[in-house]
Amino acid sequence: MEAAVYHGEGDIRVEEVPDPEIEEPTDAIVRITHTAICGSDLWFYRGQRDYPTPGRVGHEPMGVVEAVGDDVTHLRPGDRVLAPFAISCGECEFCRKGLYTSCVEDEGWGGEHDGAQGEKVRAPYADGTLVRIPERYADDEDVLESLLPLTDVMCTGHHAAVSAGVGAGDTAIVVGDGAVGLCGVLAAQRLGAERIVAMGHHEDRLAIAEEFGATETIAARGEEAVERARELTYGGANHVLECVGAESSMDTAFEVARPGGTVGFVGVPQGVDEAAFLDSAFGKNVALRGGVAPVRQYVDDLLADVLQGTLDPSPIFTKTVDLSGVPEGYEAMDEREAVKVLVKL
Repeated sequence: MEAAVYHGEGDIRVEEVPDPEIEEPTDAIVRITHTAICGSDLWFYRGQRDYPTPGRVGHEPMGVVEAVGDDVTHLRPGDRVLAPFAISCGECEFCRKGLYTSCVEDEGWGGEHDGAQGEKVRAPYADGTLVRIPERYADDEDVLESLLPLTDVMCTGHHAAVSAGVGAGDTAIVVGDGAVGLCGVLAAQRLGAERIVAMGHHEDRLAIAEEFGATETIAARGEEAVERARELTYGGANHVLECVGAESSMDTAFEVARPGGTVGFVGVPQGVDEAAFLDSAFGKNVALRGGVAPVRQYVDDLLADVLQGTLDPSPIFTKTVDLSGVPEGYEAMDEREAVKVLVKL
């Protein structure tokens, strides 16, 4: 079969790899029909994070179950499924408390394991990881494209909003206009925020933020952006979503938080000097909550909203490629020519 493989900075190739097989009785084999390229994939693509070389890539799988191991009880061949970016057994101490990203099995997609940007994957702990899509929607392309972001970015944006404590009538500031930030806007709107200020650097992305419910947008940079956010919110917001992970975005998030507020952070930290934002947090008694999004905890509720037509994150996909176009997709995201790339097999 064919799959996308990382060979070094800026070098993604689609090449032949062995077909996956059932190795454990808890496994399933899934034929991938839809996946995506994530902003976090750009860290290793740009050489800014270590990654196995060569290494399989992609962590947002959706497809059809082809085979299951003897111990799999909740799935059967032919089921349409999606999977969170983190594999989880569903039974350990942390899975039982909803912290699926801390599962003791500690497995994920890509690297030395099967990556979602390929024709098939072996899904370990299939009962704990795979989420079945109701049969009536199994061939509804519009619904499937709306569900795919639940594998990562929609649930990650939701985790930022939940961690920041967003609720009905609140004012929230979202730092970042990538796919996660845009989904953070959508999540804040879903949770009932009355005002949502989206901060970013790209007018086209901020237009999507407005479509998702942002009441104001800020395209400025640095201190100018901070001052504008404070003006709009009369001194800052009690609920701030940090959706980038860069040092500048962390600093901005704490600068626009009101004293006693909370920053919900989900951006993968990269090159962050914690001293800078901790000083601001300490001085204003601002709380920091968040981390890696436990997608499996949120996915059932968000899936129900998508299926009833009240949630649609699919506009984050601004470019579509097939498997052979995955290298082109990475280039487009690296050059900021696409918010997020949909891969259809």
